[in-house]
Amino acid sequence: MVSWTGFAKKSPQERRQALKNNQALSPASFEKLNKEELLPLETANQMTENLIGRLALPMSLAPDFLVNGQTYNLPMVTEEPSVVAAASYAAKLIKRSGGFTTEIHQRQMLGQVALTGCSDWQSAKEAILAGKADLIDLANQAHPSIVKRGGGARELTVEQKENFLIVYLAVDTQEAMGANMVNTMMEALVPKLEELSGGQSLMAILSNYATDSLVTAQCAVDLRFLSRNKEEAKKLAEKLEQASQLAQIDPYRASTHNKGIFNGIDALVLATGNDWRAIEAGGHTYAAASGSYRGLSQWTYDKEAGKVKGRLTLPMPIATKGGSIGLNPSVTVAFDLLGQPDAKTLAGLIVSLGLAQNFAALKALVGKGIQAGHMKLQAKSLALLAGATEREIPPLVQELLAAQHLNLETAQKILDDIRNNPNAKRT
Repeated sequence: MVSWTGFAKKSPQERRQALKNNQALSPASFEKLNKEELLPLETANQMTENLIGRLALPMSLAPDFLVNGQTYNLPMVTEEPSVVAAASYAAKLIKRSGGFTTEIHQRQMLGQVALTGCSDWQSAKEAILAGKADLIDLANQAHPSIVKRGGGARELTVEQKENFLIVYLAVDTQEAMGANMVNTMMEALVPKLEELSGGQSLMAILSNYATDSLVTAQCAVDLRFLSRNKEEAKKLAEKLEQASQLAQIDPYRASTHNKGIFNGIDALVLATGNDWRAIEAGGHTYAAASGSYRGLSQWTYDKEAGKVKGRLTLPMPIATKGGSIGLNPSVTVAFDLLGQPDAKTLAGLIVSLGLAQNFAALKALVGKGIQAGHMKLQAKSLALLAGATEREIPPLVQELLAAQHLNLETAQKILDDIRNNPNAKRT
């Protein structure tokens, strides 16, 4: 069994070696990390327009996530200092309480063709539904390779919304996110849909509101892990439930509540080379599904069981194949760290991470406050901005935290003093 004790205090080189020694990282991925092998400029130039360079972001590890009885180490790409620490802390507590369980409700992408100008809406709808089997077959003919892999168009529905007749197609995209696949299918349907409806197509496109790709993650945290003091643990449990309720009724709180969830989700989506913009768009739309923007997670205090229970459901049309996933060396390392999961497994891991991040944030907010955990990490960031070396950072951070003002100017003054008076006794 791998011990993660002291992992955060190791150097990056020591962490890589520990992962390799414990077979959590393959020799090939170890070499990529050691050589700091990044996305080749030539490859990047083929991925986007008007290329001028590449942007690197920190890639960290949140270890020891217990999901569906199996342990995973989650790569996270984020520049926010407290995110990885919070996720790792939450994962530790939740693992001791039994870990996460996930449910993949379904995994299909939706495409839509919006029709206008139909003289008889009802007749147009009936004609399209009568030709449903042929339309599904036509969609599959437009992308036969996905059918060979066991996927393809599955269901077709029609809805009238004001002056539009909208045709929805559900597609099993297998391991791909499937944007290009679905768009190809929808465009292939346009001539037949116009013929059947007597209308005109306004557009044919996939939807990022992937309600046929819902994933749920759940966990329970024993009160003894909230605090050693039983009464304090009960108060924290009650406050966690209240914080969850607040996010359901106040959109101002819901926005920040959900941002915390996406702190974790985006970091893993980025690490695996997926489209974080699509995931955020679908997630925020789902948060407003009731007509009011609400918190995506729910936390309840089960007094009889002595646990706080969390639940998070999100559209998660994540991919393990396609797009630019195989082109970035860092992404291949991320998948290696994850154990090469399929798309459904990866979706469950991402939602679990979002729930862990949410738990850590809420516990901090209703406990000591969010700033208590942020200050040390913020001080370290200021030390780096001031130009401190690795040896200068610890004393600079210590003095900065004790200073009246936590800002870059103060950090620079302290650093100057450290360098001008290297033998002075520092407090």
